[in-house]
Amino acid sequence: MTAKGIRIQGLKKRYGSGDTAVDALKNVNMHVAPGEVVGLIGPSGSGKTTLLKCLGAVIEPTAGKMILGDDVIYDDSWQVTDLRALRRDRIGFVFQAPYLIPFLDVTDNVALLPMLAGVPNAEARKRAMELLKALDVEHRAKAMPSQLSGGEQQRVAIARGLVNRPPVILADEPTAPLDSERALAVIRILNDMAKKFETAIIVVTHDEKIIPTFKRIYHIRDGVTYEEEGEGRGFE
Repeated sequence: MTAKGIRIQGLKKRYGSGDTAVDALKNVNMHVAPGEVVGLIGPSGSGKTTLLKCLGAVIEPTAGKMILGDDVIYDDSWQVTDLRALRRDRIGFVFQAPYLIPFLDVTDNVALLPMLAGVPNAEARKRAMELLKALDVEHRAKAMPSQLSGGEQQRVAIARGLVNRPPVILADEPTAPLDSERALAVIRILNDMAKKFETAIIVVTHDEKIIPTFKRIYHIRDGVTYEEEGEGRGFE
């Protein structure tokens, strides 16, 4: 394991205090290398959502360490001062629903994040078009979200997650609304994009259609992670 990708060591999250305290995360240890896609699975209430929020710097853990690339971003407290910039520039998000902005066309939906980060408009649009081409939706660049199929919307959402070239992408049930063919297509795209951009990708899923594609899987039960080899060989 190199110093890149993401590493989580002994991560804990407690809600409340005293007799009403709930330990949502008790001991989470994970590592995802650049270019790797791993699955994160577990029953409802196991801590998946809490873990994803901690990794995405949405909520603060209680203890432990998170290392992103060469930088320690959390070590029993946040080690970065601007969490909003961290989320915007270094962590990509892909959700179950695409959450595209309905009054912006496809290109603007993808280019908006780098523009907000201070990237000149022309460069932001260039990045957007490169990703749309790589994801085979370049021909929909001027379309509005309502004109896209479900699979096309999810591809645009993946482009948006990648556009700021984050070292990590967190994908929360990205294939849940899709049929088997489209679900496998999305996972193949994530694998291709992970390798192309050296991105570490964590996919939270209940989707039995895609679980066999992961080379490595983390199970989370009662706030504790367990690693196992995946059922399949992934996408070569």
